[in-house]
Amino acid sequence: MTPGRRSSTFTRLLRHGFTDPSAAERLLDGPELATVRNDPVLLEALGATADPDLALHGLVRLLEAQPGPTAHRELLDTLIAAKPLRDRLLGILGASTALADHLTRHPTDWHALVTYEPHDLHPGVTEFEHGLAEATDPVTLRVAYRRCLLSIAARDVCGTTGVAETAAELADLATATLRTALALAEAAAPEDAAACRLAVIAMGKCGGHELNYVSDVDVIFVAEPTEDTPETQALRSATRLASHLMRICSETTVEGSIWPVDANLRPEGRNGPLVRTLSSHVAYYQRWAKTWEFQALLKARPVAGDPGLGQAYLDALHPLVWQAAERENFVPDVQKMRRRVVENIPAAEVDRELKLGPGGLRDVEFAVQLLQLVHGRTDPSLRSGTTLDALQALAAGGYVGREDAARLDEAYRFLRSLEHRIQLYRLRRTHLVPEAEADLRRLGRSLGLRTDPVTGLTREWKRHTTVVRRLHEKLFYRPLLDAVAQLAPGEARLSAEAARERLIALGYADPAAALRHLEALASGVTRKAAIQRTLLPVLLGWFADSADPDAGLLNFRKVSDALGKTPWYLRLLRDEGAAAENLARVLSAGRLAPDLLMRAPEAVALLGDGGGDGGNLAPRPRAALEQEILAAVGRAGNAVQGVTAARGVRRRELFRTAAADIIRSYGTESSAAEADQGALVDRVGAAVSDLTKATLAGTLRAVVREGWGDTLPTRFAVIGMGRFGGHELGYGSDADVLFVHEPREGVAEQEASAAANRVVAEMRRLLQLPSADPPLLIDADLRPEGKSGPLVRTLKSYEAYYRRWSLVWESQALLRAEPVAGDADLGRRFVELIDPLRYPAKGLTEDAVREIRRLKARMESERLPRGADPKLHTKLGPGGLSDVEWTVQLLQLRHAHREPGLRTTRTREALAAARAAGLLSAEDAETLDEAWVLATRVRNAVMLVRGRAGDTFPTEPRELAAVGRYLGYGAGHVGDMLDAYRRTTRRARTVVEDLFYAD
Repeated sequence: MTPGRRSSTFTRLLRHGFTDPSAAERLLDGPELATVRNDPVLLEALGATADPDLALHGLVRLLEAQPGPTAHRELLDTLIAAKPLRDRLLGILGASTALADHLTRHPTDWHALVTYEPHDLHPGVTEFEHGLAEATDPVTLRVAYRRCLLSIAARDVCGTTGVAETAAELADLATATLRTALALAEAAAPEDAAACRLAVIAMGKCGGHELNYVSDVDVIFVAEPTEDTPETQALRSATRLASHLMRICSETTVEGSIWPVDANLRPEGRNGPLVRTLSSHVAYYQRWAKTWEFQALLKARPVAGDPGLGQAYLDALHPLVWQAAERENFVPDVQKMRRRVVENIPAAEVDRELKLGPGGLRDVEFAVQLLQLVHGRTDPSLRSGTTLDALQALAAGGYVGREDAARLDEAYRFLRSLEHRIQLYRLRRTHLVPEAEADLRRLGRSLGLRTDPVTGLTREWKRHTTVVRRLHEKLFYRPLLDAVAQLAPGEARLSAEAARERLIALGYADPAAALRHLEALASGVTRKAAIQRTLLPVLLGWFADSADPDAGLLNFRKVSDALGKTPWYLRLLRDEGAAAENLARVLSAGRLAPDLLMRAPEAVALLGDGGGDGGNLAPRPRAALEQEILAAVGRAGNAVQGVTAARGVRRRELFRTAAADIIRSYGTESSAAEADQGALVDRVGAAVSDLTKATLAGTLRAVVREGWGDTLPTRFAVIGMGRFGGHELGYGSDADVLFVHEPREGVAEQEASAAANRVVAEMRRLLQLPSADPPLLIDADLRPEGKSGPLVRTLKSYEAYYRRWSLVWESQALLRAEPVAGDADLGRRFVELIDPLRYPAKGLTEDAVREIRRLKARMESERLPRGADPKLHTKLGPGGLSDVEWTVQLLQLRHAHREPGLRTTRTREALAAARAAGLLSAEDAETLDEAWVLATRVRNAVMLVRGRAGDTFPTEPRELAAVGRYLGYGAGHVGDMLDAYRRTTRRARTVVEDLFYAD
């Protein structure tokens, strides 16, 4: 061949899609194609296949395998003259090496592609049974099966049938194959066939008329004895027949296998008997079946054996399928099963998994099946076992928006087509998208993407996956929105009962009230209604992910009523997805955060940047808080207005902290590292403590400014105590404080004391005035002489008291003393005064240690509320806050004089310092820290959920579930949460007994 001609040939072959022109040219110039090598029809047909190189190679192999020159010439002549055969044969050869191998082994089977009768376009079970009729043993059955598969694949790759029709044909071929295999088994054991009536029930994709090229065929076997045959003998015979049928289909020979027959969907799975009677099946499903087993029965269909028995099986069990939605925890069970499927995908495969991965085929199927099970009880039109038919019925009935259904339908068809093409190549069971460029190129071309098949395939695959992932999350909720958003008063596109069933499926306890809220939010043609119609489907899902979706929806309605006409609110919800999700989490997580938000709905703007360490929900530094509050006080006309402004800032910042805590906690699993749990606790404690300090500073400034102008007659300082001094305040904590003052030069002590007392009284009054803002309670009971002593003392008075009268418990209390507001120098000198008491130079005497232990024991016996379960009391219970804090404080009192790291007001810091100093083992320190963090989180959770402080777990089920959700436990795991709490505190109590009580 001349160079010019070779160049022209190469160009022509490249233009027709060949990737190896040299090899293609050699094959075209070979003897097998000598008579047609220059025929443009052949080259055009090869170029139209998924892989022209593969198609040409397969054609040459098929021609070589022909039994003689006549057969060779017949194939070539027919190939050139008959376009249907040409397209079918070359299409198969370019898409499937497995079917090319079959044709090479059985070179005359290409005749199965010639027929072009009307029934050939859409053959059914009868036609396939005719095609399998010649099978006399397992090997000939496999050959006949592949011959029938050739015709299905030919119509598929040529586009004569769509993906749904192809899947249905594959299911019909499987039905015919099961019938033929059963006939062979019965012929081999006629005595068994005479002893029983056996029915084969197809499940899964075969039952749903949506089978893959290569897939397990799921079945269930049901049998009854024939007349005069004992039941046990009949079941043994039926089991032998069923086992033989499975072997015929599943065993691999030189012809390969047909497909595995999987009977593991039967009652009790692989541990149960292979064959049961009908009554045994019914008894199992009535008493023992799990939710997923009813979901699987959606696709049950008799396919082989005794047709009357198969129909009796359906008649008996289908009513149970449509009652499954009434089972307790039905929706969570279905959702949990889907999550388990995703979790079990190997990490290296999850992004390539077409069937099981996020945005894959299972997402469509699970969503459709759940809606079917919920609404199919009252709407028989939804009871199809075929996914696309069911989706169409859901759309026609208004349960799914038509546009959403169309997008899901398109995505599902694409993903199934891709799955089919992947499996067709080698006829292997796989759902993974290949990584090799050559494979991606072949797949892209087979789906009609010819310009840039690799890029086009990847783009389309990801686009459809994204659509499925988004609509899967939305599918529960869009039907309800469509039904309610377009309601006119007294009219409904769907029945109220249907809408009510949807809300029940989502976990709403009061669906009637929820319907009213949805109608109020989404009806009408206003801009507000339009935006909410877009948001509500997703919001409903986020509400349903909480322990109290009803409260979330009600709170959302309240916020929207207050802010719905505010332009920035509408933009925020429309344009920032994080804001909408954060709002849903906050509104459905309990009472505290929604109550704070309702008093100032504009605080919803804080949710716009998410709940991470940055953005609007990041805790503000104390200096910034104090600056804002002092500036507001400075602008106020009087003390009441000034403190009102300070309390308004406090309310907003409490909401910021609570919202961030809720959002972070919703992302924290129960198995999260304890360091993460501790970080959550430290963040809340520091934020609330800093906010309280800034509020006290602003209140003090407001009171002094109104009563004395710029200068109070006495220096005045507020000393934080307890959890306040330890930077560990919770949402429901009082502010434990001491008040200290020192008369200014020339001011009589009596005058100074009167001024200081007036300041304290006015601060307490203003911070507790009834208003829309939560009160801040000031508790000074840790002062010298307790409630019997004066509220305010001079520094000298404190010095005299501590020198002469101080008790060991007061030294212990002072371990957490820290100046928080007022005169900084006076606060510093107060700390210098008390350091020798709380860090005694020689540690504690044995008498002092015994006194502390006695006080602890007395507190445990006297202060625990009557009727409370000690093991679940976070403060006074064994292993709770008191146990850990007193143990740490005893270590501080004994050793802080020589271990500077122990000189801190913070419990966790002191515990870490004690560990570093070798005062307790790392294991014991970790045990105490874990218990303290957990108990603190429980207290915070109780306040967030109930809106009032508490030291024990709630008893009301929804509140208890909400606490569990905050702590990272999903629905149905409240018992696990309580067990974990008891286990953690029990271990901590053991450490406390060793460190605190033991000599």
